[in-house]
Amino acid sequence: MAHIDVAQIDYFLSDGRQLLNAASFRVGDGAKSALIGPNGTGKTTLLRIVAGDLKADSGAITSSGSIGVMRQFIGQVRDESTVRDLLLGVAPTAIKAAGIAVDSAELDMMERDDEPTQIAYAQALADWGDAGGYDIETTWDEVTMSAMGVPYERAQYRSAATLSGGEQKRLVLEALFRGPDEILLLDEPDNYLDVPGKRWLEGMLNASPKSVLFVSHDRELLGNAADRIITLEPGALGATSWTHGGSFASYYQARQDRNLRFEELRKRWDEDHAKLRELMLMYKNKAAYNSDMASRYHAAQTRLQRFEDAGPPQAVPIEQNVNMRLTGGRTGKRAVVATKLELTGLMKAFDAELWFGDRVAVLGSNGSGKSHFLRLLAGGGTDPEREHLPVSEVVIEAVPHTGKVKLGARIRPGFFAQTHLRPDLQGRTLLEILHRGDDHRDGMSQEPAARALDRYGLAKQSEQLFESLSGGQQARLQILLLELSGATLLLLDEPTDNLDLHSAEALEKGIDGFEGTVIAVTHDRWFARSFDRFFVFGSDGRVYESEEPVWDESRVVRQR
Repeated sequence: MAHIDVAQIDYFLSDGRQLLNAASFRVGDGAKSALIGPNGTGKTTLLRIVAGDLKADSGAITSSGSIGVMRQFIGQVRDESTVRDLLLGVAPTAIKAAGIAVDSAELDMMERDDEPTQIAYAQALADWGDAGGYDIETTWDEVTMSAMGVPYERAQYRSAATLSGGEQKRLVLEALFRGPDEILLLDEPDNYLDVPGKRWLEGMLNASPKSVLFVSHDRELLGNAADRIITLEPGALGATSWTHGGSFASYYQARQDRNLRFEELRKRWDEDHAKLRELMLMYKNKAAYNSDMASRYHAAQTRLQRFEDAGPPQAVPIEQNVNMRLTGGRTGKRAVVATKLELTGLMKAFDAELWFGDRVAVLGSNGSGKSHFLRLLAGGGTDPEREHLPVSEVVIEAVPHTGKVKLGARIRPGFFAQTHLRPDLQGRTLLEILHRGDDHRDGMSQEPAARALDRYGLAKQSEQLFESLSGGQQARLQILLLELSGATLLLLDEPTDNLDLHSAEALEKGIDGFEGTVIAVTHDRWFARSFDRFFVFGSDGRVYESEEPVWDESRVVRQR
């Protein structure tokens, strides 16, 4: 029986703030449990505690069965790691250690080919076989064929940085679901996956006998794959947890009912507290001139003290209040005009016209060129005029293309980068970023800057460095900067990937109120329903418009 018991976990940050407060839940044998909560409440930290990467300040974790872990950085690997390194990273401990020893012995053999080195290499190979390395290579062959379309022998030394984020995710997920571990901890497994990949993930979660605890903000995935929802609720003394034993379909009603019960219990507690205090004061006054009342006064004191020592019932969770005021501005009727536009090596030539006020979702599989199209627009198009230059300091690489794409009058493109790579914001606190401004937005004094951060749920992070924020907090700050920059064309590359449920809903409301044109690359099926036009980058290299979202386009066929 594979299970996890998390009991009364407390965790304090290095600055003394409490992040987790008595977090407790159970993942039963074969259960598919989703861990959700606002950005910054400690979901990744809690997963790292369960995995053994971090030590809790108090509480206990017990489990039965081996644990496989997919950490949050998968999908963003841009170092010198290879495909083999990624697979070794999620292999069982014994295989991982044996694999590292083989790699080290091979490097030694390249430097010196003497007898001791040869013996050490032979021993490393023998240990690799004893640990089950050759058996797992057979599994890895299935993994790379499924995720990349090539056998392991050809794929193993390929740089992981050459894989898209979705390919990295799919590779690691294939390895974990096919591997021997009985429990899986998956930190945002759906990020970077296209919709066919998300549907595959839903199928694997539903079909797998493994016990799975996963973090996700994808409302469609939660509805299709989670059989229970564990929520981290922010509080004054850190996040507490509670478990909804049903599906996501009934989650919002269950949470509302729970909060109403807490409100009623707290109201009754306050009423009883007032009555006990009033009784104690009455006996105190009477005891002042009647000694026979002294015993009753002391009894009332004791009763009130015991009542206060027991404390009030659990407080209603602090509601996150994210208010995105994306304003925009009036532009020419034609916002974007593409004429025989061909993204070199990606998609065939196409024509398109986008009008002021359009809400356009760009759909298609990973690697089809959607982000390249967005970056081309973000850079101002084919021959950008000064008014069409981007409204932020984010570096936008040139996109090779033929044909033309031109932006309309008074179009100011504002770009949301999927990877959150913002060297211009590194090493700066949020208040400093807003205070200093840049070439595209005015600086703000401390009070209005604090108010703006508060509207985006970032007030407590005002003195934190940008790179220390969670992925969702970085996403919210990027959107705030777009709000302040005066963009009239929003170009959003997977904006909901790291946003928690509440923030994603706030973004949808912000887009509704935006005066201007919005183009978003997205694999978020729930989010896409709020758009009115759909451009699909097809598997045959065509770009076409659809009246409804199209989610079944497969990978673009190219020489690999």
